[in-house]
Amino acid sequence: FHPNQSVLLHKQADNVWRIDFQLGWQADPVEERKPENVIPRIKAMLGDEREFELEWVSIYTFQCRRMNSFNHGRVLFVGDAAHQVSPFGARGANSGIQDTDNLVWKLKLVMDGKAPPTLLDSYTEERGFAADENIMNSTRSTDFITPKSNTSRTFRNAVLELAAQHPFARALVNSGRLSVPSWLASSSLNTPDTDAFQGQMIPGAPMADAPVRTAGGDGWLLHQVGNRFQALHYVDDAAALDTDTTRALSQLASHGIDVEPIVVARRGQAPAGIRTLIDGKGCMAQRYDLQPGTTYLLRPDQHVAARWRTLNAASVKAALARATGNT
Repeated sequence: FHPNQSVLLHKQADNVWRIDFQLGWQADPVEERKPENVIPRIKAMLGDEREFELEWVSIYTFQCRRMNSFNHGRVLFVGDAAHQVSPFGARGANSGIQDTDNLVWKLKLVMDGKAPPTLLDSYTEERGFAADENIMNSTRSTDFITPKSNTSRTFRNAVLELAAQHPFARALVNSGRLSVPSWLASSSLNTPDTDAFQGQMIPGAPMADAPVRTAGGDGWLLHQVGNRFQALHYVDDAAALDTDTTRALSQLASHGIDVEPIVVARRGQAPAGIRTLIDGKGCMAQRYDLQPGTTYLLRPDQHVAARWRTLNAASVKAALARATGNT
């Protein structure tokens, strides 16, 4: 019904469906928006018997590009103002929100005089990397849907033919890999590991979620963290937390920046003033490779800043200083 060109179908709210027809560079934007040209294309796709009405018609061009720097003096660019991607994988809106999550805590620290203005340089460093990653994935989706070479077309067609019968080929169908947070493993704000760890929660990683139990009942880890620096400290029994550890957890602030201590435990309740998360199912221990004494420093945007096998207040303060540009 639309030979040699792609069509995307998305369900929206209020019983509205968005249909994107690829038109090509020769298309006349004025003519293509006219109902007498739009309706026949939709009927060719849905059939003459399907009733519908046009909600909105527009023409746009797929683009993948970004600014070299998102920082220009006192002007900071976020979202589509800083970078653009093709509409595959929900990368546009998600990356704009992630830009904001990355920027606002840094901007607040600088405005409050708790971090130097150079901390804002890390915004372009980290989110520029994320933009490049999104552009790469979006471009790969575009190239699969509308191949630019005979080799790409041969690959795409072979994948589609194989996918009908062979499960392994279905993972190769690239109609838009869904957006996920970027792994900022090379960020200058990270404190490198000095201890051995297993798993994926390396410095710079976006935090993995896990079921936890709080004083208010069952919940999820990511609902309990964020918007401030926090230190997760793991023990078997929170009620057995010793005095020295309790004191160390309450004295992690540096350069006027507070760090909220959170004890993660299999059971028990930490002393008053320290929040406790119960890892009753062991999912946090497995995903974060937790052992008694393991401590994580978390950023306000839910990325890992640093981790250690034992709690050392001086090490946490040094990592906090590095994560806030105070080194």
